[in-house]
Amino acid sequence: MLTVLGCFIGEHDLWLVGLAALICSLASAACIALLHHARRLTGGWQAAWLGVAAVAGGSGIWATHFIAMLAFEPSLPTGYAVGLTVLSLAYAIVITGVGLAVALWRALGLAPVLGGVILGGGIAAMHYTGMAAFEVPGHIRWDPGLVAASLILGGVFGGAGLKVGLAREGLRWRIAGALLILLAICGHHFTAMGAVTILPDPGVAIADSALPARWLGVGVALASVAILLMAVAALLLDLRERRQGALARERLHSLANAAVEGLLVCRGTTIVNGNDSFGALVGLPAGDLGGVCLSRFLPVTATPLALAGPPDQPIEASLVGAAGEAIPVELIVRPVTYGDQPHYAVAVRDLRARRQAEGQIQFLAHHDALTGLANRASFTLRLEREMKLAAATGRKLAVLCLDLDRFKEVNDLFGHAAGDALLVTVARTVTELLDDDQLMARLGGDEFAILMPCDHAVSAGKLAEEVLEALRGQNSDMAGPTIAASLGIAVYPDNADERALLLSSADTALYRAKAEGRGTYRFFESTMGAQVRDRRHLEHDLRGAVARGEMHLVYQPQADVATGAVVGFEVLLRWSHPTRGAVSPAAFIPIAEESGVILPLGEWVLREACREAARWTNPLSVAVNVSGVQIHAPNLVPLVQEVLRETGLRPERLEIEVTETALIREPARAQATLRQLKALGVRIAMDDFGTGYSSLSNLRAYPFDKIKIDSSFIRKVDSNAQTAAIVRSVLGLGRGLGMSVLAEGVETAEELGFLVGEDCAAAQGYFLGRPSEIAAFVRHTHPDPEAAARHDLAA
Repeated sequence: MLTVLGCFIGEHDLWLVGLAALICSLASAACIALLHHARRLTGGWQAAWLGVAAVAGGSGIWATHFIAMLAFEPSLPTGYAVGLTVLSLAYAIVITGVGLAVALWRALGLAPVLGGVILGGGIAAMHYTGMAAFEVPGHIRWDPGLVAASLILGGVFGGAGLKVGLAREGLRWRIAGALLILLAICGHHFTAMGAVTILPDPGVAIADSALPARWLGVGVALASVAILLMAVAALLLDLRERRQGALARERLHSLANAAVEGLLVCRGTTIVNGNDSFGALVGLPAGDLGGVCLSRFLPVTATPLALAGPPDQPIEASLVGAAGEAIPVELIVRPVTYGDQPHYAVAVRDLRARRQAEGQIQFLAHHDALTGLANRASFTLRLEREMKLAAATGRKLAVLCLDLDRFKEVNDLFGHAAGDALLVTVARTVTELLDDDQLMARLGGDEFAILMPCDHAVSAGKLAEEVLEALRGQNSDMAGPTIAASLGIAVYPDNADERALLLSSADTALYRAKAEGRGTYRFFESTMGAQVRDRRHLEHDLRGAVARGEMHLVYQPQADVATGAVVGFEVLLRWSHPTRGAVSPAAFIPIAEESGVILPLGEWVLREACREAARWTNPLSVAVNVSGVQIHAPNLVPLVQEVLRETGLRPERLEIEVTETALIREPARAQATLRQLKALGVRIAMDDFGTGYSSLSNLRAYPFDKIKIDSSFIRKVDSNAQTAAIVRSVLGLGRGLGMSVLAEGVETAEELGFLVGEDCAAAQGYFLGRPSEIAAFVRHTHPDPEAAARHDLAA
C-alpha cells in the first residue's frame, strides 16, 4: 500500500515539484494581470482577453498538477488515459474562464469572491478528472475528509485571491492576489494527493492506449511554454499600462496644477492626489497630500457633509491650514472615476478675498466711506428701533441734527481735501463724547445726526453744549479751517411721534439755530411749525404742477469713459414754481413719494422721456428714475409696456434706475416687478450704489444690468485712498457679476482719469455735461446727415 504524501521525500522528484510551483506562480500572476487588463475593456475585446486569461490560468492549473504527477515516482508502472487527460485540461480552462467572467460582473456585489469560488471548483474538477486519468497496476482509494478539505481550500483561497487581486490597482495587491491563487492551486493539489492511497494489484493492467509519462511530459512542456508566453505578454501589458498610467497621471497632475483653485481627488475620506494650488492654500507640498485623511484639513462635521451632499452644490466650510489657521473656503464635490475606481473630485475655492470684498461692501452698506460713521440708511433703522424701545420703556429719545457752518467756504478756500479732513475731525471728536447707547451718523455732505436715549431733554442740551465746546477746542491751528457747527434738537415723543416728523423737527430746530447766529443749538418749538405748513402748501401745489405746465425734463449725458462718446442720457425732473421759482427735486420728490403724487408724476416723466427718445435718430439709451412707491405699485409693468408700444421706443433703449432702499419694503414684490420689466427687454440699473444697503444678496437676487456708483464715492477718488479702494471693489464686483458700472458725479479731469485707469465702463457728471434741455445735445441725438455720409464714403 502506497500513500502519496508518505512517499513525498523518497519517491518525488523535488526538482519537478519546484518546477510545478514556478509554473503555478507564473500562471497565477499572469492570470491576475490579464484579468486587470480585461476589466479596463468592454464588449468583444474584454471577452477576448478573458479568454486569454482563462487559457493562462487553466493551463497553469493543469500543468502544475501534471508536473507534480510526473514528479511522483512510485515503484509501479504508470500511464495516463488520453481522453480524461484532455478533458481535465478543458475543465481547467472553461471553468476558470467562467470564474474570471463572474469576477468582473459589476452588477453583483460579491462578484470577485463568487468568481474565485468557481475558480476553486475548476481546480477541483481538473484535479480529480486528471487523477481519474492516472492508471497504475493497483487500486486507488480516497480519504473523504482530505478530499473535502481540498475542495474547501481551493474555494476559500480562490475567492480570497480574486477578491484581493481585484480590490485596488497597485503591484502589492496583484502580488497578494497571485499568492492566494497559488495557495489555492497548490493547497488543493497536495491536500488531494494526500487523500490518495494506492493498493498494488498485479491483476490490474494498464491499458495499451494509456499515454506514457514521457509523452505526457511533452504536453506539459508545451503548456508550460504557453504559460510562459502569456506571462510575458501579461508583463508587457502591465508595463505598458503602468507607463500609460504614469503619463496620464502626469498629464492629469499638470492639468490640475493649471487650475487656480485647489483641487483634490479623494477615495472615501482619503486624499489620493492634490494640486499645487491646494498645497499652497494649506501650506504643504502637493506631494505630501497623498494618503492624508480629508478631515486633517476639514472639520469632522464638514467632511461627510461635503462628500454626501448633492454634486456641484457649493458648500461653505472652514479649512485648517498646516499652521492651524482657519481658512474660509467653498467646496464643490463631484463623483469621478479615477483609476477605474469611484472617487470624489473636490474643488476648493479660497473665500478670503471674497470675504474681504464682502466686508468692504458690508461696511459700505452701513457706514459712511469717509468718516466711518453710520450712514443714513443705518441711522434710520436704528432710529426706528430706538423709538419702539422708548415707547415700550417710557423713556425719551433725542435726535440732534448737526450741520457745519459755512462748510462750502472751507472747500472753496482750502480745497476738498481740507474739507474731507475737517469732516473726519468732526466725526472723531464728537464720537469720543458719546456713550455706547448713543449713535452718530453722517447723513450726507456736512450733515450729521446724533441719536441719544435719555430721561430728560436737559441731557440732550448738555450733550449739545459738550459737542460745541469740543469742536471749538479743535481750532488751535489757525492756519487751517475753523470748525463751526450748529445743532437742532427734537425729542420723542414730546415733539413728534413719527420718525419722519421727528427728523423734520430736529432739522427745523437746526435751521433756527443757523438763523439766530450759528455756532449754537436750539430745541424744536411748536412755533416752528411754519415749515410744516409750508411743506403742506408745497404738496398742494405739486398735485397740479404737471397740468399747469410747470414741470419739465432735463437730460444729463452718460459717456463712455474710454472714448468720451455719449452712450445715453439720464432724465431729471425740474419744477419751475410760479412764485417760488426753481424747486429742488430733493425738496419735492420726498413730498411726492409721501403723498402718492409720485405715481402720476412718474407716469408723466416716463411717457415724456420715451416719447422724446423715440424721436432721436441716434439710438442712445434713456435712463428714467423710478421710486420705491412706483416699484411696488401694481400697474408699473403694464404702464411701461403701454408706453413702449405707444411711443415705439425699443425696450432695450429704456433703462429703469432704482435705488436699493426702494426694494426693502416688500422684496418679493419688487423682485417680481423687476423681473417682469426685464422680460420686456428693459434694462435695470441700481442707482446710488453705496448709499443704501449695498447687499451682495440683492445684486444676485434682482436682475440688475448696471451698477451706478454714488457721486459721494467719486468725489476726490483720485486723492482719497479709502474711497479709491471702495470704488475699485465695486468695479471688481461688477466685472465679477457681469454687470456694467457707471460712476456718477465726475467733476474733475483727475476723477475721470482715475476711472479710465480702473477700466470703468461709463460715467456722468458736471465734467462730462450738466443737465440741460435736450436741444443742447442735438448733435448726439440727431447726427449731421452730411457728416454721416462723409464718414460712410471714407469707410
